[in-house]
Amino acid sequence: MQTWVKRLHRAEDALLAILLTTMILLASTQILLRNFWDSGIVWIDPMLRVLVLWLGLTGATVATRDNKHIRIDLLSRYFDENAHLLIQSFVGQVSAWTCLVVAWYGFKWIHLDYLDGLTSFAGIPAWMLEVIIPLSFTLIGVRYLIMSVCWARLYLRHRKDANGAIN
Repeated sequence: MQTWVKRLHRAEDALLAILLTTMILLASTQILLRNFWDSGIVWIDPMLRVLVLWLGLTGATVATRDNKHIRIDLLSRYFDENAHLLIQSFVGQVSAWTCLVVAWYGFKWIHLDYLDGLTSFAGIPAWMLEVIIPLSFTLIGVRYLIMSVCWARLYLRHRKDANGAIN
């Protein structure tokens, strides 16, 4: 299992690097073409918008993997470490199920675009460009589920240790 997780992490990191490099190259090319030759490539601008979506959602999966996502944390300093673990577990569950619902509807949306045969720029099927939405939200949701279970287990272990120390 660890091997597959490491492969997934490497694939995510590689995808981030490829997306960012591609964006820089395409944007630079477009800028040079517009400024020096008074022309441009028609499909670069819509492609850059799609790449921004892919980069953002892939970055979100990596941030979730490392538990470094954006969060509003107003109350954690008022609770002890054990209570904080319980709160994290609850928030992780809510986040997980929210992401999985978004993923579910994302898959339905992709399926509808596939059935309708919608195309985007350059005749590319729209569902191919949008597939990152349900995939990334599924991965984020699964990661939140795993983390919330781990936080709950830590909470229970700390609680058991605290009760054993009292007795």
